[in-house]
Amino acid sequence: MTTRRTEYPTGEDAAGRPSDGFLVPGGVVGAGRYRLLAQFGVDQRANAQLWRAQDGQLRRDVALTLLVGDPADEQAANSARRTLERATHAAQLTHPGKARVLDVLGVGNGVDDAEGLLGIVVADWSQGTDIIDLITEHPLPPATAARLLEPLAAAVELAHHTGLVLGVDHPQRIRVTPEGALLLAFPGPLAEATLQDDVHGLGAVLYLLLTGRWPLPGGPEGVPRAPVGHDGLLVPPSALFHYIPHELSVAAVRSLTDDAVSGIRTSAGLIRVLERVKVADDETQRIQAVEAADDYEDDGTVWTTRRPSNDRAKRRKLAIGVTALAVATVGVLAWVGIQLISFFGDDAPGAGGPTVVATAPGSGQNNNPAPPQPGQPIKAAGVQVYNIKGTPDNPRRANRAVDDDQKTSWRTDTYQRPFPALKPGVGIMASFAEPVPFAEVIIDSPSDGTVVEIRTAPSEKPGFSETKLIGRATLQAGQTKLQLDTAEPTEHLLIWITTLAEGNVSELTEIGFVRAR
Repeated sequence: MTTRRTEYPTGEDAAGRPSDGFLVPGGVVGAGRYRLLAQFGVDQRANAQLWRAQDGQLRRDVALTLLVGDPADEQAANSARRTLERATHAAQLTHPGKARVLDVLGVGNGVDDAEGLLGIVVADWSQGTDIIDLITEHPLPPATAARLLEPLAAAVELAHHTGLVLGVDHPQRIRVTPEGALLLAFPGPLAEATLQDDVHGLGAVLYLLLTGRWPLPGGPEGVPRAPVGHDGLLVPPSALFHYIPHELSVAAVRSLTDDAVSGIRTSAGLIRVLERVKVADDETQRIQAVEAADDYEDDGTVWTTRRPSNDRAKRRKLAIGVTALAVATVGVLAWVGIQLISFFGDDAPGAGGPTVVATAPGSGQNNNPAPPQPGQPIKAAGVQVYNIKGTPDNPRRANRAVDDDQKTSWRTDTYQRPFPALKPGVGIMASFAEPVPFAEVIIDSPSDGTVVEIRTAPSEKPGFSETKLIGRATLQAGQTKLQLDTAEPTEHLLIWITTLAEGNVSELTEIGFVRAR
């Protein structure tokens, strides 16, 4: 399963025409106050777009939930108004499992009529990663999923005590903090959402973490739907992955049902299950730690009043002392033997015979590596996304471009318009352990038509004017070799994309580097 940040349709203006230039990176909303940086999702149920933006007045990043629609559409306007009211009430709630709501804007109150928006919910930007990116490669271990979900479930429980609905029933509204907890990053519950919908959302998030599949309607594109059995019922997570504890699997399914008898009706009920799973995992870890410890040494004593832990400590100290004495004895004997050989040997130094020095393999003596040869491939010590404007494109996946695996790749974001409309380009900065003269760069890519420049750089994060162009090529689908103009050694090499492939997205499967001399 692959995910990527995508530019979504931009809605329509009051005349039914597509809104022009607002909902794209670099556009501004909120009467010109918020500049859009990158889109992180879309909730089709509410026609809401989720963006990272910069507050032009306070110069800080914020999370925007943009309610797209025509103010003349009375039903849509009423629904948006209810969502904004709920977001305003939720602003009173403070909890680590929920981003702080900074402002709520409506048409005529911070939102211009011409923007094609019905309202904006402004929240603190939450550092971390997308929950979908977290499970892209594989689902999470059950105990990890329980630990991640518990803070979000606690936020829901606190909100429900005050009668508030949070709206945690869409995965792209949720992010994973650097501390390893789930957080509602894009507040703005649906107009018709209930307290039970929050519980359903927690169960759906748990199901997603355990299986990589989304069980509720209206999920994001690219995330597989949860399977349903012949009886029409949701397939439990433990039926997909047998290592998932039965209790946790049942809790995920029961949180998603409306059955008043068998369903989990409150977040508190789910939290109790999560806590039991965590405790069971902690006990398992302690048992494994005990089993991994040194076996207890049986000295034949049937019963004693002495504490075993003290006896064991004494035995360990005695063993260390005996070992040290043995090492010292061997050292003394070796020294005496060397002196005797020096004194009596015919080939001793100074007796006219040659001195022979034996070098053990790996000892470091006379074991100098062969000098590097021209045409030899060289591995990068590290890579990162190099970006001049806006947010980096898939920075967590940059290393996939140099992992020697043709099944993985790094790709740019998908842009609404080609370069340089939104930014001049984007690239991969490769760093090496020492300055290297390069002869060529080899790029494997399926993105035919991508234009790439190769540039030397004085550091990992230089100004673009500090880089120097040494090669340029238009990639063909497959492998492209770029011959470089100079063999001047450099420690940093920038692979800079100036033109994207068809669809305004490019993908690099593997980048190889060849030494000049």
